[in-house]
Parts: sequence; structure tokens; C-alpha cells
Amino acid sequence: MVPRVLAFETDPWDPTNRFFTSWLISPYVLAALRGLFSLYAFITLLFNISYQCAHSDLGGCEASRAEFSYFTVLTYWGLAFYLAIAAVHTFTYARYGRPLLAQWPRPLQALHALYYSTVTSYPFLVTIVYWGILYSYGSAWYPTTYDGWSNVSQHALNSFFALFEILVPRTEPQPWIHVLWLIVLLALYLALAYVTHATKGFYTYSFLDPGRQGSLVAAYVFGIAVAAILIFGIVKFVIWARRYVTEEKMGRTGKFAYRSESVELEMVGSEALASK
Repeated sequence: MVPRVLAFETDPWDPTNRFFTSWLISPYVLAALRGLFSLYAFITLLFNISYQCAHSDLGGCEASRAEFSYFTVLTYWGLAFYLAIAAVHTFTYARYGRPLLAQWPRPLQALHALYYSTVTSYPFLVTIVYWGILYSYGSAWYPTTYDGWSNVSQHALNSFFALFEILVPRTEPQPWIHVLWLIVLLALYLALAYVTHATKGFYTYSFLDPGRQGSLVAAYVFGIAVAAILIFGIVKFVIWARRYVTEEKMGRTGKFAYRSESVELEMVGSEALASK
């Protein structure tokens, strides 16, 4: 028997296209905004790589290669790719009335939902840890314009993009089982951080250095894991509240590519879809 954490639901996946529609804006606008945000994120990432590689005082190309060991950068790449993928699926829904993802195997659909949970949880974790623990300039601002722009893009706008995905689309609260996989991914990153130290000789984050932090390393790791769980719970509640206010109280059931069909599906639920 397949363990529950590895099993897939048998009900129709996202029958009313909640991942690709919004209560506020049309599918075309949603696709355009996701594409725009993705483009900005990719430009930020690629410009950082090029800029550092061209400036030896910032570490040169070695520093650019080291970027891929940082949780901030990895999650920003993940956010950029999610927004790009979601933009494509949203556009195909807007254009043809059916998202490309609806034709994909169920495991990939389930992974898309988990992907959504990561990009609506990890950015807030990154923002909180960076500004609460890692920011080293005190009450002062960054010494250069590049430093300010780069860090605001990756440690503040990342949470803006996540908040957009929470508040604007019609997504439902994601299942609690996703918390387990969020923790597993964090554990895998922890392993990567220590592999980086073993192979490259540096710690990606100072609070992971047992030579400086001692037993506090365990406290930091545990605290971050707890924070990730709390963030997921808060996001889950905010999504529920958004759906309740916009759909139950305001009557904004959504803007669809084929409104009559989608509204019917919304009213009768997945059972009607399954019987077709």
C-alpha cells in the first residue's frame, strides 16, 4: 500500500481552474502579471550573476557560482520559474478554456500544488530571517545602489510576489500534508549548506556555523522549521479568509475564460464534472 504522504487524490484536480483564475482580474491579465513578475525575477538573478562576475571586488565569478548555495537565491529561482510556468498555464486557460496543466499526469498536477505552497511560504521565511537576523547595517542603509536594489528584490519583493499569489488568484487552502514536504525540502537545503562548507570552505549563513554559534545552531534550525510551519498555517488561513470574503460575502466567484461553464462547475462541484 502506498503511504498516505505519497498517495494522490482520485477526485478531479482543480475542476474550476482556481490556480489560473482570479476573483479580481481576467485570466489574460493574471497571465500577464505573472509573466511580468517572472521576467523581473529572472532579470534580477541573471544581472546579479553578471554583475558579480564582472566585479572582482565582489568576489568575481567565484561569488556568482557560490550564489547557488544560498537558500535565498534558490527560492528566488523557484519563484521565478513558478511564475513563468503559472503564466503559461494561465494563458493557455485564457486562450483555449483549458489550462495546459489539465492535460498533464496527476503527479505533475499534485507537484504544481506543492510548488504553489513553497512559493507562498518560503519567501516570507527568507524575508523574516534576512531582515531579522542577517541584515548587518543596523539603522543604516546599504552602501551602494546595487546592494540595495539586489537585496530588496530578493528579500522584500519576493514576499510581494508571494502575497500576490495568495490574494489575487482563486486558489484554495493547500492540504496540511504539504507541511511535511516543506520541512523535507528545508532539511535537504540544510544538507546542501554543510556540503557547501565541506567542498568550498564557507558557511552560507553564519547561524549554521557551529564554530561561532555552538549549540545555538540546533536552536536556529529548529526555530526556522517551526517558523516555516507557522507561516504555512498563516498562509492557509489568509487564503481561506480571502475566499470567504471575496466569494461568500462579496459574491465575486471569479473571472473565467468561459464563465457559464465554470460557474456551473462551481455550483455543482466536482461530482458533476466526474459524471461527464
